[in-house]
Amino acid sequence: MRDGFHFYEPHQGHGLPHDPFNAIVGPRPIGWVSSQDRDGHLNLAPYSFFNAFNYTPPIVGFSSIGYKDSVRNIAATGEFCWHLATRPLAEQMNASCASVAPEVDEFALAGLTPRTSQVVDVPHVAEARVAFECRLSQLIQLHSAAGESLETWLVLGEVVGVHIDQSLLHDGVYQTAEAHPILRGGGPADYFEISAEQNFKMHRPG
Repeated sequence: MRDGFHFYEPHQGHGLPHDPFNAIVGPRPIGWVSSQDRDGHLNLAPYSFFNAFNYTPPIVGFSSIGYKDSVRNIAATGEFCWHLATRPLAEQMNASCASVAPEVDEFALAGLTPRTSQVVDVPHVAEARVAFECRLSQLIQLHSAAGESLETWLVLGEVVGVHIDQSLLHDGVYQTAEAHPILRGGGPADYFEISAEQNFKMHRPG
């Protein structure tokens, strides 16, 4: 054991009041995903395991613990939209996390407006300052190191359409902090907001 460090093997439990894993790997971008089933029922849900994985073509992905409505809809239609969760929309994002029946429209539940997308059939959140229209590229059930199938699915999608509020573009450069994006932290309720005060510059070595 290393002095001054808490060590644990996850399969044996962490021995702490709250699992630190999510707090360590964070803050994490929020996968705020809209989808719809074949009958047109809308779904909107946030996922705390989300990120970007490729430049060309741009690919984003989120992981769902359990085969939830979002995964089922995307598997059926091959489409979804991602939205930037921002501080002004934090309460609406949280409201869309409610555990409700598949036929319940989380857009309406959260007081949000579905807007027709340009490339995919799935509507996106009109109030979001950034939205990606996506087509499913891979749907992967995760496995443990021992090869055991887990009840977790990784959804990867190619971004085929991008909506950006023009006020976030200064001389054509996207201003991350001006959108006030929020990110998921650890604990049962921790979030963080990005602000300009946190910005620092560091160029890659030549």
